[in-house]
Amino acid sequence: MKEIELKLSDKLAIERTQLANTRTFLAYFRSSVFFLATGLSIIKINFFDDVSYLGWGFVVIAPLLFFLGLYRRISVRKSINKMIDKSEN
Repeated sequence: MKEIELKLSDKLAIERTQLANTRTFLAYFRSSVFFLATGLSIIKINFFDDVSYLGWGFVVIAPLLFFLGLYRRISVRKSINKMIDKSEN
């Protein structure tokens, strides 16, 4: 079968999409670290004993947010690779 060469604009669009995917994952990662740090701070500081449940909530949300971002990054990367493979065939 005849291979179709991607135009420069298409290659640049793919590169921008990959960079945006990485940037989005890093935002998810940063948010999960923030939630974890905030939750642990609320739990550790005695002043917030009345709302320690809120700290535990943040601690539970942090890994969920991280894995959501990781799942999204992997699924978008697979989608991009599928589009690249489709254009080459």
